[in-house]
Amino acid sequence: MELFDYKLLLAVPAIPIVGYVIQIFFGRHLPRKGDWMLTGGMFVVMCITVYMFLTKAIGFEPSPGNAALLHESAKEGGPIFGWLYSSAEKAPGFNLVAGIMYDGLGAAMLMVVGVVSFFVHLFSLGYMNGDRRYHIFFANISLFTFAMLGLVLSDNIMFLFIFWELMGLMSYLLIGHFAQDPDSPRITHAAAACKKAFLTTRVGDTCLLFGMALFYWKFQTFQFTELWRLSAEEVARNGGEYPMWMTVGGFFIFGGTVGKSAQFPLHIWLPDAMEGPTPVSAMIHAATMVAAGVFLLGRTFPMMSPEVLAIVTAVGAFTALFAATIGCTVNDIKGVLAYSTISQLGFMVAAIGTGGLGLVAGLFHMVTHAFFKACLFLSAGSVIHGCHHEQDMRKMGGLRTKMPITFVCMTVCTLAIAGMPLFSGFFSKDRILQGTLGNLFTQFRGASALSIVALSLAAMLTTFYMFRLIFMTFFGEPRDHHIHDHAHESPWPMTVSLMALAALGLFGGHFWLLHPTDPLAQGHHGTWFTQLVDWKTMYGGVFDPMAANMIVDRYNPYHLVDGQYVLDSAIVAAGTEHYEHAVHGAHYWALGISLLVLSLGLFGAWLLYYKRKVDPARITGALGFGYDVVRDKYYIDEAVDGSVIKGTMWLSRVQKWIDEKLVDGLVLLVGRIGKILGYICSWIDKYIVDGAVNWVGYTTQAFGSVARLFQTGRIQQYISFAVAGGILIAAVHILT
Repeated sequence: MELFDYKLLLAVPAIPIVGYVIQIFFGRHLPRKGDWMLTGGMFVVMCITVYMFLTKAIGFEPSPGNAALLHESAKEGGPIFGWLYSSAEKAPGFNLVAGIMYDGLGAAMLMVVGVVSFFVHLFSLGYMNGDRRYHIFFANISLFTFAMLGLVLSDNIMFLFIFWELMGLMSYLLIGHFAQDPDSPRITHAAAACKKAFLTTRVGDTCLLFGMALFYWKFQTFQFTELWRLSAEEVARNGGEYPMWMTVGGFFIFGGTVGKSAQFPLHIWLPDAMEGPTPVSAMIHAATMVAAGVFLLGRTFPMMSPEVLAIVTAVGAFTALFAATIGCTVNDIKGVLAYSTISQLGFMVAAIGTGGLGLVAGLFHMVTHAFFKACLFLSAGSVIHGCHHEQDMRKMGGLRTKMPITFVCMTVCTLAIAGMPLFSGFFSKDRILQGTLGNLFTQFRGASALSIVALSLAAMLTTFYMFRLIFMTFFGEPRDHHIHDHAHESPWPMTVSLMALAALGLFGGHFWLLHPTDPLAQGHHGTWFTQLVDWKTMYGGVFDPMAANMIVDRYNPYHLVDGQYVLDSAIVAAGTEHYEHAVHGAHYWALGISLLVLSLGLFGAWLLYYKRKVDPARITGALGFGYDVVRDKYYIDEAVDGSVIKGTMWLSRVQKWIDEKLVDGLVLLVGRIGKILGYICSWIDKYIVDGAVNWVGYTTQAFGSVARLFQTGRIQQYISFAVAGGILIAAVHILT
C-alpha cells in the first residue's frame, strides 16, 4: 500500500467536516439546500473506505519507503500516520501524537460507517423532503458522521474521547431536531428525549474519563499500542495477575460502553431517541453512536482484567435478554427496533467479554448488525412515510401489496437479525454462541453460564418479536382502512437505499467467511474476518505471540524463575490447544442451539400473529401483572424518575432552600446588621462626633460673642475699662 492510500484516510473525515462548514453557513442558499453536496461527499467517502478496506483485507503491506511518516515498528499494532508529529521523539515529554491507526478493526468499522452513512444520506433526500430545517439536518448528520469516522481512526484514547463527546453533542441536536420546529406535534417529546440522551450518556462518559485518567497516571501515555504493551508488561510483572488498579480502571472504561452502547441500567435513553427523524435513528442504532461503545471495548480489550470481563459478559447477557422481553410487548414499529438494538448490543458486549473467539465474534456481529439494522430502521421509516407518519403497528396490516419493495427489504433483514442460515446475522450470531460455549467448556465461570442461557433465550425472543412486527405490519387484513388506502411506496432515493442495505443484510456475512490467500491463515475458523480483526492484526507486534494468547484467552502461563515471572510456552501451547478443541466442539452445539431457538421463535410468531390460532390478548391476559411489568419496561424509567430525577429535584430544592434561607439569609443578615451598625454610626457621627465638633464651634462662637462686647473699637471705652480694672485690682490688693 502506497503512502497515497494513507493520505486518502485523511480525506475520509475531512470531506464531511468541510461539507458541514459549507452547509452550515451557505446551505440555505445552495440549490436543493445543499443536500446533493453532502450526499455526494458521502459517496466519495464510501468509495474510499471500501477501497481501503479491500486493500487491507487482501493483505497489502505499507511500502518500506514510507517509514519516515508511517510507524512500522513491531511495537505498534498498525500503521500510524502522524500528522502533527511523525514520531513522539520530535516532541519530548509530549506523547499525545495525533495520528491515524488503521488496523483490521479500524478498516472494517470505517467501511461500515462509510457505507451506512452514504445510504442514510441518500434515504434522507426523500424522507426529510419538505422539512423546514432541511439544510440544518444535513449539516448535523454530516458532522455526526465526521465524529464517528474520527473516532475510528484515532490512534489514542484521548482523541477517541474527543470525537466520542462530539458524537454526544450531535446526538443531542439530531434527536431534538423536531424540538426546534414549533409546528411539530412532537416538539415536547423531542425536547425531553434529547436531554435524556445527553444527560444519561454523560454518566458513562464521566466513567470513561476517570478510567482514562487512571491509566494515564500509571502509564503516562494515551496511545493504544503503548497502553496494550504496558498493560502486558504490568501483568507479566505481577505473575500473570492483573493489579487492582487495572481492574478499577477497566470498570470505569466499561462504564463508557454501558452509557454509549445503552447497556443496563443506562439503556433508558435509546428508546426515547426514537423521537428524532428515522434516518437519525438508523445512524445512531447502526453505524455510529451505539457501535462506538463496542468499538471501545475492542480497542481496550488487553487492558481489561478477567474480573472486568466477567462483569462485561454478565451485563451484556442480561441486557440482551432484558431488552428482548420488552421488545415482545412494544407496538410502536420504531420502538420494537430500538429494544432490538439494545438486545443485539448485549450480544456483542457479552461475546467480547468471553474473549477468544468471542472477541472476534462480537466485533463481527457489530459489522453485520450495522447493515441489517440500518435497513430495518430505514424500512420502518419507509413504512411511516408511506402511512403518513403513523407508527402504531396495531393500525397497520396488509401493507405488503402497497409497499412491496419495503416489505421485501425488511423481511430480508428480519431473517438476518433472526439468524436464518445463509443470512448475514446467522454467521455472526452463531459464532457468538460458539465462542461463549467454548469459553464455558474450557474455564467454567458463572458469567459464561449465564451468558449462554440468556443469549439463547434472547435469540429466540428476537425471532419472535421481529416476525411479530412483520406479520402485524405487512400481513393480515388492514386494521385502519384510512391508513391502508392512502399508503404508498417510498420514492427512489429511499427504496434504492433499502435495496442496497438489504443486499448487505443478506450477503454481508458471506465474504467474511472466505479463506484468505495467506496459507498461515488456513484453519477451522481462520476466515478472512478472523484474520482481519483477530488479535494477530489488532494487537499483533505489540505482544509476544504467546503473551497475546494469554491476553486474549486470559490464561495465566507464568511461572517464577530466579525471582522473575517467565512466560511458559508449554502452558500456553497446552492451553491454546485445549481451547481450540473446545471451540471446535462448541461449533456443533452452537449450530444446534441457533437453529432450535430460531424455529421456536418463528413458530410462535407465525402461530399468534399470522395464523391467529391463539389470540395474543388471551396470553397477555393470562400473564396478568407479569405482562404489565414487561410492557411497562420493568418500571425502570419510573424507578429512575423516582430515585435519580426526583432525588436530584429534591436535592436541588434543598440547595435552593440553603441558598435562599441560609446563604442569602446570611447575606441579608449581614446586610441588616450592617444597616443597623450604619444607623448607629450615623447617629454617633451626627450627634456625638458632629455634636462635639458643633459644641466646640458654638462655645467658640459664644465666647466670641461675649468677647465682641469688649472689642468695640472705641478708645474711650478701652481707657474706661483699664481705669476700672486698675481701681478694682488696687481695691482687692488693699483688702487682702
